[in-house]
Amino acid sequence: MRRAMADAPVGDDVYGEDPTVLELQERVAELFGHEAALFTPTGSMANVLAVRSVVAPGQEVLCESSAHIARAELGAHAVYNQVTMRTWTHPRGQVDLDAVRHLHAPDMGPFFVPTAAVSVENTHNFAGGAVTGIDDLRALRGWADEVGCAVHLDGARIWNAHVATGTSLRDYGTIADVLAVCLSKGLGAPVGSLLVGSTEAMTEARVWRKRMGGGMRQVGVLAAAGLYALDRHVERLATDHAHARLLAKACGVDPTTVDTNIVVLEHHDALGFVDAAAREGVRVSAVGPRTVRLVTHLGVDEAGARRAATVLARLVEAV
Repeated sequence: MRRAMADAPVGDDVYGEDPTVLELQERVAELFGHEAALFTPTGSMANVLAVRSVVAPGQEVLCESSAHIARAELGAHAVYNQVTMRTWTHPRGQVDLDAVRHLHAPDMGPFFVPTAAVSVENTHNFAGGAVTGIDDLRALRGWADEVGCAVHLDGARIWNAHVATGTSLRDYGTIADVLAVCLSKGLGAPVGSLLVGSTEAMTEARVWRKRMGGGMRQVGVLAAAGLYALDRHVERLATDHAHARLLAKACGVDPTTVDTNIVVLEHHDALGFVDAAAREGVRVSAVGPRTVRLVTHLGVDEAGARRAATVLARLVEAV
């Protein structure tokens, strides 16, 4: 990957002249069956630009209560997009179409905030990498078309959902008006996400990317890492999924509840558990006072996963 980055032909991406960025954008747009894509430095920026493209200031987006756009983007959608959010709650972050129907607010005049879009996250980070099935997404898409509502897909880990279920990337693309996908999660690129949607939306998003400080120059050196990852690191995600199930079993979590590469472990002292694991060379993270997140990735081979499983199992038993 580093050799591909060093050898990448480059140009000025602010002017749309970087050939490697253009290749990456065209390739990702084609994978998801959309007209265009825009390379961004982070997934959060891609999500902010995506939501902005379908939700105007003063309108609202609906999402699950632990969605990344609601919980982990530091209020960026309020700060930059001037939109509000209302949420439904599901223990695995899934689409609850009945709840969405209940929450949805049509334009009822100057007294209520109208719903412009529904956002779904697949896989769902804080629900332990849970996959939302394509049938549920299609049902949401059908309802959204009936009421004139847009669908945003936070697909930071959509590659994991694709590998876990065999659902094509294009099928996932068809349910969304706009989506964001990440290259620096399971695919292992050092930097980068892409916003995917219509040519018109990408043109406007390019302006806002620059306005937010995300205009980049000879950034083909980073886009080349994404192209390398797409060629070599998608199908191998199945290995990460197997390692996650190994960790789950060791920690007393039902491995059948682990859809992809994330394991959520409940512990009475999450921060203490994280510190104890770190002292033994195992890096995990706390995502709540009683919740620990374990994430497998291409930097951890089978021997590393088995060693981590041994350490974590001992710490769980020490409770």
